[in-house]
Amino acid sequence: MTVRALPARLAGSVARTTLALPRAAFPVTARYTSPLMSLAPRFYSSAAALTPEIIQERIFEVLRDFAKVPQDKLSPNADFSKDLGLDSLDIVEVVMAIEEEFTIEIPDKQADEIRTVDQAVQYISHAEGAI
Repeated sequence: MTVRALPARLAGSVARTTLALPRAAFPVTARYTSPLMSLAPRFYSSAAALTPEIIQERIFEVLRDFAKVPQDKLSPNADFSKDLGLDSLDIVEVVMAIEEEFTIEIPDKQADEIRTVDQAVQYISHAEGAI
């Protein structure tokens, strides 16, 4: 391979650190192209439907994490205040934890009516957007 000298007019103005090679000396590499499938619309499956059994178990998990709830008294019909011994502030905290668990917002009027796990299950099973 021979290296050609630079023309006299460019000899002093350009400092080259590499050799100038013809373009044909470099191998042709394939360019990355996006497959057409990436342009197709994606359809995601919806979340599994919340059955009353799933809702009830998730509410029990919330109540088990709540320190003031006696574990041996948990049942679907257990009243939050009478059977579980929760005061009104505790019940508000439980309802807020249930709201977080199912990513819903329960209006105050309906939250005041929720006194048992079954009532919470009934409300959540009919709530829009509960996951």
